[in-house]
Amino acid sequence: MYRHLILAGAGSCAGGICRFLVQSAVQHRSPSPYPWGTFLVNISGCLLIGLVYGLSERGNLLSPDARIFLATGICGGYTTFSSFALENVSLMASGEWLYFSLYLGLSVVVGIMATWLGALLIRII
Repeated sequence: MYRHLILAGAGSCAGGICRFLVQSAVQHRSPSPYPWGTFLVNISGCLLIGLVYGLSERGNLLSPDARIFLATGICGGYTTFSSFALENVSLMASGEWLYFSLYLGLSVVVGIMATWLGALLIRII
């Protein structure tokens, strides 16, 4: 049990740092009120967790410890939909209805497609 906590915690730390770096780098380069940084993090995180899921489904390619570290830790620390929800509320509050609609719709649809693609890529390899 403690080993799993350490694996999840270490992965979450690394994922959180990566999230901060990617989100900050992208958002600082975008003049738009659209939250491109979080969008990129959420979509790439969906792809990553799809790849982890695909590897897990292939049998013994990932140990249970590796799955905890990668899926729960790295992906869990890297992607957060709480930021997603807050940014949607902010877009609505500022009357940015087009950006709100795009962000909400694209995040859900493209995220699901990226997760499916990640799992598919592992299946066909």
